[in-house]
Amino acid sequence: MAKKQKLDLTPSGVALHNPFAALEAAGLPPGSEPEAVRAPVATSASGVPKPGKLGRVVLRKERAHRGGKTVIVIHDFAPHIGGRYIDDLGSRLKAACGCGGTTRDRTIEIQGDQPARIRTMLEQEGFRVAGVS
Repeated sequence: MAKKQKLDLTPSGVALHNPFAALEAAGLPPGSEPEAVRAPVATSASGVPKPGKLGRVVLRKERAHRGGKTVIVIHDFAPHIGGRYIDDLGSRLKAACGCGGTTRDRTIEIQGDQPARIRTMLEQEGFRVAGVS
């Protein structure tokens, strides 16, 4: 039985169809000068870029299906806030509260009943906080 011949899938390989292979830059006009240095992007302590306007989040206290343990759920993040930023925020909240928790489906769950501490930290971060008082 003969071996199958492998396709060359490297970027310069023959097996890949490159739709831009026939284009040349020789006849194009020169582009504009690059802009001067942009304003620095604000980053969190771990280096994750911080979105400009953070908007409003909602705190909710849950106890159902958790063995009687209280969990504070932070949800309703604005759509422009990235998942990496939410994960980083969850890690910082867990560290500040000294407890466990998780981040899933654009929500942060913090174990324990510490809504005041979570609210304070979120407001310092720049969020408007609604929900559990």
